Order: sequence, then structure tokens, then C-alpha cells
Amino acid sequence: MKRTEHLKDFFAKYWWRYVLGILTLIIVDALQLVVPKILGNVTDALREGSLTPEGLKKHVLIILAIACGIAIGRFLWRIFIMGTARLLDFELRNKLFAHLQKLPARYYTEHKTGELMAHATNDIPSVRQAFGQGFILITDSIFMTTATLIILFRTVPIRLAIFALLPFPLLAVSTAAFSKIINPRHLAVHEAFGELSDRAQESIAGIRVTKSFVQEDAEIAKFMAVAQKNVDANIDLVKIWGLMSPLSGLATALAYAVVLRYGSSMIMYQQISLGDFVAFTSYLAMLVWPMIALGWVINVMERGFTALDRLNAVLNEVPEVADEPGAIELEDVTGTIEFRNLTFSYRDGVPPALSDISFKIDAGKTLAVVGRTGSGKTTIVNLLTRLYNPPEGSVFIDGHDIRNVTLSSLRNQIGCVPQDTFLFSCTIGENIAFADRDFSPEEICHYAKIAHVYDDIMGFPEGFDTKVGERGVTLSGGQKQRISIARALITEPKILILDDSLSAVDTQTEESILRGLSEFMHDRTSIIISHRISTVKDADEIIVLDDGKIIERGTHASLLAQAGLYSEIYEKQLLEEELASRS
Repeated sequence: MKRTEHLKDFFAKYWWRYVLGILTLIIVDALQLVVPKILGNVTDALREGSLTPEGLKKHVLIILAIACGIAIGRFLWRIFIMGTARLLDFELRNKLFAHLQKLPARYYTEHKTGELMAHATNDIPSVRQAFGQGFILITDSIFMTTATLIILFRTVPIRLAIFALLPFPLLAVSTAAFSKIINPRHLAVHEAFGELSDRAQESIAGIRVTKSFVQEDAEIAKFMAVAQKNVDANIDLVKIWGLMSPLSGLATALAYAVVLRYGSSMIMYQQISLGDFVAFTSYLAMLVWPMIALGWVINVMERGFTALDRLNAVLNEVPEVADEPGAIELEDVTGTIEFRNLTFSYRDGVPPALSDISFKIDAGKTLAVVGRTGSGKTTIVNLLTRLYNPPEGSVFIDGHDIRNVTLSSLRNQIGCVPQDTFLFSCTIGENIAFADRDFSPEEICHYAKIAHVYDDIMGFPEGFDTKVGERGVTLSGGQKQRISIARALITEPKILILDDSLSAVDTQTEESILRGLSEFMHDRTSIIISHRISTVKDADEIIVLDDGKIIERGTHASLLAQAGLYSEIYEKQLLEEELASRS
């Protein structure tokens, strides 16, 4: 795929802005080339004594008019080129964010948050510079170099022009040589910055753990090591780029030395006029910037395209969890769920998380799933909600293979309270109404009461308008879980999944919440995953997982009678409760 494949729609829409910007820039450059010629003519007129006050006034007015034209032109090309580059920045950010929303859970387990954030904070600005400042530098380099050389050769004898320009090929060759080693160093800088962002994000997110274990100094040392790596990568780049500017200065000094040596002799022997010499030195000074710009444009474009390659790597990532061709809308769901001989592994070459799983939940019934940590309980939820794709023909809702229905219609039927509770940095009310901002205050209050979090919320000074902070930092674990339950209930889903979502509340509160949920769950299919037997004992059916396989199934009473793993877990929990009550 071409490097600019993801930008073609943008350029198709805004190409005319770049064209107008480049044309305006060329006009500005052309106007700048007129001024040295005017100064040369004025110098010759002064030397010859033919300059009159009216003539001087005329030349001054012309220079002022040119200055005004240059000022207006510079404003316009900045609007057209730099402004369009900002639109490109906007387009890329939206495209990247939208694409990240489509990528599956697997992608986020394999890529760090800091690395992904670096694309927005570092890569996109580099692309913007390439297609903003880079376009300006390219235009200046090509037009100013070509036009200035033509004027130089027409202003003074060819011999003087050639001698004066001899140092510049050295600059061009050196720039070309440096450009070959700039790209990998730019890539190293981008990677080092991504690692630095990830280190900072992880350290800040885990600041409470760091403080509780008194590891501040250790974390600072780790951050400094990554920061030093970032500095080293940038210094390696600066060393190369830093050589280019002195070379430009050297080329300019050599050129002026030649001009002073040979140009002054030509003036004395009247081979060129003083005015031509003044114009020539002005044009020579103008030639230095395009030569420097040539070096800059290589730097900016290499940095931009290196960043674009990194963005393309994300944008070219094909979401493995997506609507299949011909996927249908899942409507009028009753809630019958069936798993048929499902075997699933998160990655090739690793043992399956689930093996030969089969069960059926009739509409309106409750299934409970228990088992040791790592037995595959949450994997069932991940597959049912299609955070990961189950094998075809293995998971069904109302007889429909969930691989053949649209993701949005599937997930709209499911209310899920995940094991890892996440709240957004907004108000409690906004978190509960996350699925639809148009929920009325009465609806929000109603479902907060069902989730037994209403009294807690009203205990805050601002009630439902209380800001929860990053990831709900101002709330307790139990409050966060109950707010998440209210968020799932308010959509009134046909299927409700509670994935160990009462682990942070005490058993008494748990019983109250379950009683409140019983009426809500009456005509809905429910899956309750928990390590507490007290949470699942009233389910219509209970399955016990161990090492990814169903080893027991039945009701609470029948499972106790089997005297297997379920009974063992139950007895341990009874003993723990008894010991806790005595302490």
C-alpha cells in the first residue's frame, strides 16, 4: 500500500488549497527577487549622479508596494498551506481515533497505551509539518534556486557566477549523504518517545501502588533510564542534523570570499557596475536560504514520512472482529443462548482457554459460572459479546450464530458488567447514562436504586453531578461496581451478564443487590460469574469450570451432593465466613 493511501481522500478534497498556496508562495518569491535589482539600479544611479528626488521617491514607493504585496502574499500562503496542514492534522486524528475504536481487544493486549498515545502526540504533528512546512520548503528550494541562478548568470559575467557558486555543490552532496542516515535515526526517536510516553502513563496510573510500596525512587530511576534513552536517540539525530547548518554557513562564507576577491577586481576594471555587484551579493544571499531549505526539507519530510509509516501500521491493521458480509440485525430477541462444542485459544500455539464447552440457557433463565481463577469464566463473556471471535457455529442467540449478526445489534441486546470496572472521568449520572445521554434523571435514579447505589450517591454533596475523577478514583470499589451495574441495567437488555461484579461488596450488601435485581432479571436471560457461592446458589443452572473445561453442572443442591470442586469451594467459603464472624 502506498504511503499516502490513507490521505488520498483528504488531498482529493483540499488539493486546490495547496495549489493556491503554492502559487501565492511563488508570487511572493518572485516579488522578493525584484528588490535586489531595484537596489542595484539605485546604486548605479547614485554613483553616476543621475538619481533625482522624484526617481528616488518612485523607487521607494515601488519597494513599499512590493513589501505590501509580499506581506499579503505571506498571509495568504500561510492560510492556504499551513491552514490546510492543520485540517490534515484534524483529519488524521479523527481517522486514527475512529480506527482505534474498531480494533479488537486482542490489539490492546499486544500494544501499550503509551505507544498508541505517541501516535497522536508525536507522529501526527510530524506528518502535519511534512505537508505544511515541507511543502513550503520544497517550493522555496526549487523556485528560488532556479530563479536566483538564472538572474545571477544574467547579472554578472559567467566566470564570477561560477566561481561564487562552486561551494554550493559541496553543500548539496553533503545534504544528500546525510539524508540517507537521517531516516533510521528519526525512527529511533519516534520509538524512544513512544516508550517514554508508555513509561510515564503506566507510572502515573499506578501511583497508588508505587506509594504503598515506597517505590518512588525506583520508579524515578526507571523513568530516568527511559528518558535518557529518548535523549540519546535525539542527540544521535542532532549530531547528524547539526552538521548540516555549519556546512551551509561554510558554503556561504566561501561564496562571499570569492565574490569579494573577484567581484571587487571586476568593479575596478569596470567589467561590472557597482549596482550589479550589489544586486549580485543580494541574490547570492538569497541563494543561501534555498540551500538551507533543501537540508530542512529532507529533515522534515523524512521525519513526516517515518511518522506516516507508523500511523499506516495502525490504520492498516484489519479488525478481526467486524461485521461479516451479509450479517443480519438481531431483533426481537427472547434470550436463548447456546454454546456448542466450543474450543477457543487466544493465540495460536498456546493451550486453549476453553475446551469442548457446551451448554444452553433458555430465555429468561439464569446460568451461573464458577471455578478457580484462570479456569476460563471471563472468556465465555468475551466470546458471547464478541470482544473476541468465537469459532463459527459455536455460539448462538435465539438460534442465530453470533458470527452472522451485526456487532451493534448483538451488543445492544447484552448488558454486561465486566470484571474490571471502568468509569469515565465525568459525573456519576453521565456514567450511568453512558449508553444514551438522553436518559431522564428519573430513569437514572430508578436504576441507581435497583443497583443499591442511590443512597451512596445522594450522600455526596453534588449527588449525581459528582465528578468521579480518573477511572472513578474518588469512589470505593463497591460503589464503582454498583454504578457499573446501574449503567448496564438502564439499557434494559434482554441478556444480562455479571462478571464477578459484586466482589468488592460485603455479603450483606450483595444479598440486597441480588434481591433488587431479581425482579429485573425475572424475564431476562442472565449469566452470573462469581467466585462466591452465595452469589450463584439461586441460579437455574450452575456450571463449574476447571482448566477450561466443564467438570460439573447442576443446581446448587445437586452440586453439593456430588461432593466435587463446587462442594469444596462452598465448604471453604463457609469456613472463611465462620472464622471472620469469630474475629
